[in-house]
Parts: sequence; C-alpha cells; structure tokens
Amino acid sequence: MSRLKYLFLVAPALLFLGCAGPGPQVGVGLQYGPEPMCPYGYFDYAPYNCAPYGYYGPEWFNGGVFIGAGPWYHGPARFRGHVDNHFDPQHGYHGEMPKRGEKATPEHRAGHVQNFHGNEVRNGRGNTKHKQ
Repeated sequence: MSRLKYLFLVAPALLFLGCAGPGPQVGVGLQYGPEPMCPYGYFDYAPYNCAPYGYYGPEWFNGGVFIGAGPWYHGPARFRGHVDNHFDPQHGYHGEMPKRGEKATPEHRAGHVQNFHGNEVRNGRGNTKHKQ
C-alpha cells in the first residue's frame, strides 16, 4: 500500500516537470495592430513608445517618413542605421518623449537631426549590430 501512496505523490510532480521541460512547444502568434504614429520614429522594442528627436539618424527616414522598426520594419533586408542610445530610456534617458500622433516641429524635421552623433548601429528589428 505504501508504494501506491508514493506513486500518487510523485506522479503529479513528474507530470508537471514533463510539461515544463523542453520538447514540442506551441507558439502563439501576436498581432501588434497598426504601426505607431510618432513624429521621430518609435523604439524597436515593446511597448514601441515614441522615440525622441535625435534618437534616429537620417538613414532611418525616406523623404521625412520613418522606415519603421520592430514588427513594422519595412526597410531594406540588410539595413543598418545609426541611433544615439543616449536618448533611450533603457540607457538611462529621462527626458521628454513625444506622444503618439504628435507632429514633428518645424525646427525638428523628421530625418534631419543637426549634428547627429550616433553611437550604435541597429538593424530595425531590435538587434544591435556594432557599437562605435
């Protein structure tokens, strides 16, 4: 009888470990909705907040229109563009951020950052390619 009792105690734990371990896994597709409308682009990581003026270099814009980042990236396959990660909250930036739907100010045209000094190269899909 004690063996049967032991089996009832151990079986749920083994079942749980078997389900949590590696093996066939089911993926869940995520839909992100429409691309964020931000005056100077948006960060390439969730929650895809608007990036401030000066974060993206000029190669991220085509005719003043942001080429996208993250799941909405629509630039060239081997694209690499400069960013200034001093304007990234993940790197300690605490300054003002534009809101979704805001328009670029005349003195801060999208795609034209005066004296831009990028310190990181990214590929539009959230990957850092090279630090300078």
